Amino acid sequence: MAFLLSILDLVVLLSSIIAFQAVRDYRRRGGVPYPPGPRPLPVLGNLLHIPKEHSWLTYTQYSKKYGTSESLFLMPSFKIYVLGDVISFRVFGQVIVVLNTIKAAKDLLEKRGEIYSDRPETPILDMMEWQWVLPTARYGDTWRPARRLLDRGLRPGAVASYRPMQQARARVLMTRLLASPYKWEDHIELLQGELLLDMTYGYQVLDRQDRKFDMVKRLSEFGTTLVLPGALLVNNLPFLRHIPEWLPRFSYKPLARYGHAMGWKSGTARPSLALQNLQEIEKLSGSDRDKAEKMVSGALASLYSAGSDTTVSATLTFFLVCLLHPEIQKKAQEEIDAVTGRERFPSFEDRPRLPFVDAICKEVLRWMPVTPLAVPHAVTQDDVYEGLFIPKGAIVFGNTWAILRDPDEYEDPDAFKPERFLNSNGSLRDDLNLTSVFGFGKRICPGRHFVDATLFITVASLLSVFNIKKRKEDEDGAFRYTYTGDSVISHPNRFGCSVVPRDKIAEELINADTLSR
Repeated sequence: MAFLLSILDLVVLLSSIIAFQAVRDYRRRGGVPYPPGPRPLPVLGNLLHIPKEHSWLTYTQYSKKYGTSESLFLMPSFKIYVLGDVISFRVFGQVIVVLNTIKAAKDLLEKRGEIYSDRPETPILDMMEWQWVLPTARYGDTWRPARRLLDRGLRPGAVASYRPMQQARARVLMTRLLASPYKWEDHIELLQGELLLDMTYGYQVLDRQDRKFDMVKRLSEFGTTLVLPGALLVNNLPFLRHIPEWLPRFSYKPLARYGHAMGWKSGTARPSLALQNLQEIEKLSGSDRDKAEKMVSGALASLYSAGSDTTVSATLTFFLVCLLHPEIQKKAQEEIDAVTGRERFPSFEDRPRLPFVDAICKEVLRWMPVTPLAVPHAVTQDDVYEGLFIPKGAIVFGNTWAILRDPDEYEDPDAFKPERFLNSNGSLRDDLNLTSVFGFGKRICPGRHFVDATLFITVASLLSVFNIKKRKEDEDGAFRYTYTGDSVISHPNRFGCSVVPRDKIAEELINADTLSR
């Protein structure tokens, strides 16, 4: 009997706590509702509604469900499906807000950027001492100088100075593909690693087995799996960081120790060979110099870790598109041939005369954005948006996937159509919505101009000399492909293809370029 009473007492206590929190929350909001979303459960909230993989797809479906308006006319069962601008979830008291339209993303993350530019507290990153990772760093005095450093070094004028390096590296890729086309994925990864390590540190990668190249690649892959909602429970329940290691199934300390060793022993969080920035702080001394060196090294390390996987993912998607749409590949090759006469490789100077190739690059980024659910923001004070309450500390995601597949903005959004970025006269059409691929507001990716240039020269060079085709074993059956879904960055899972020179002219051009180096 006493045991039953103790259970009853516990139920009453929990119910009272939940009721008290509900009343306090209602008063705080002044009766203003949270954005719509699945009905939360007691205590757990929406924990069971948070997907662990391909979250952007699930959130897009939720946005349609909770953006649905029922007809009040003759057919009560008829529903009009509209995309819900803003939806929300609550997990152990933490509010998660997802923005599914470009209007909502710009209204909040750009127009109200002063209060929407923070990043959520991520306990696992704190445990690993990864505060130097700029994309996830908290908004404030530590972040600002590091961001200014990257903005200055990666503005369009500065990025133009890297074009000779990008062109040269792209042509080295052609040589490697001719020599060992079956290693095409390895060659793409190596190209992006070379470009970023050269630009960031002046470091020349020897080969794919290079220790620094391998370490920063693993560092990037590891880090991008830790910050999505539902990835690690410790990010929702910070007290779990204190669970001792002798409870291995519940402790996050071994994971944190592994991440700490990877981040600090790899050399990516120590002063680099980026002389331009280090020379500027030579006049400092003592703790001021130590702080400045740490800021510089952290900012540059973040540039590499954030930039390598994203460009690789976009390039892999381009290969996939060539398999799915050989007619697009052929049309782009005709445009390139008309400009180069097949006597040389395309260059950056040719870009204004290659609008279709440029449109392919833009459509690659739209059709499968490399960060489909952009890196999360956090709001620093209570806010109300279109009659909906967004509390201080809420985690706010821009659902790039939903934004770039919005049928109101893009006709037939699931189709790959480079023509959507061309005017009626064939010239390239700008699309301001496409910048959402690189994030929003003050936290937009500073390396976006470098990525744009790298993707263009890689795609143009590839199309000028190679045909990317399905393997013989894939020609008859339905070709299937999938994308990873457990990380901030999504890329195609491994697929097969044949990379073959277009003809003898292409082979001779590659060989002549190789001999000239």
